[in-house]
Amino acid sequence: MKFSMRRMVIYAMSAVLLAALSANLVSAQKKSRTHDAARHSSAAAKVFTEIMNVKDKAIPKEMLDKAEAIAVFPGVIKAAFIIGGRGGQGVISTRTRNGWSPPAFFNLSGGSFGVQIGAQKNDYVFLIMNEDGVKGLLEDKFEMGGEAGIVAGPVGREAAASTNTTLDAGILSYSRSKGAFIGAALKGVVISPDNDLNQAIYRAKATEVLTGKSITLSEMPAGVRIFPRTLARYSHLQN
Repeated sequence: MKFSMRRMVIYAMSAVLLAALSANLVSAQKKSRTHDAARHSSAAAKVFTEIMNVKDKAIPKEMLDKAEAIAVFPGVIKAAFIIGGRGGQGVISTRTRNGWSPPAFFNLSGGSFGVQIGAQKNDYVFLIMNEDGVKGLLEDKFEMGGEAGIVAGPVGREAAASTNTTLDAGILSYSRSKGAFIGAALKGVVISPDNDLNQAIYRAKATEVLTGKSITLSEMPAGVRIFPRTLARYSHLQN
């Protein structure tokens, strides 16, 4: 009888200890994911601010005000030794009646083949100009280059009077490397949602984050607000 009671006490204590360890593990994982979300949002906001503050070389405000969504992928590593590739993380926010949506988290990847050696970091910005462009990015795997509606975006004040071809494009793409910011028609770049991170932060997939219920800045997780707040500084709401 004493042995049975002792065994029951041991089992009970083990269960309590296991529950405590599990709770601590879940808490640590959540804290880590929250840190990742804040880091991606902050890096994207920093890149966008730096680009927009370069005199006469920024994205024309007329383009920003027409964009349905804006994507920023900072510090994408492009490395190559015969077979090349890109890899990085970024965020996308859509325009809503309350401002800019919470940033959904995405991965950017791509490959190439040829005689190439070296590595560099690039920042990428994409303006999604219409609903078709938004729908494309919300696919499980969206590859740039095969779409006629993806063009190199114009830069600088003189680009404000762009042609209708540019204005009607689904996605305007830009690249910054070693301080030079240009419109770049990217090919072979694949954008896919990081739904592990989206689920951890929002308990929702990227599509739900970007097209679901419109929420205000104060309702967003504190760590991610910096990106939509930054976009709001440079682009007004559409009437």
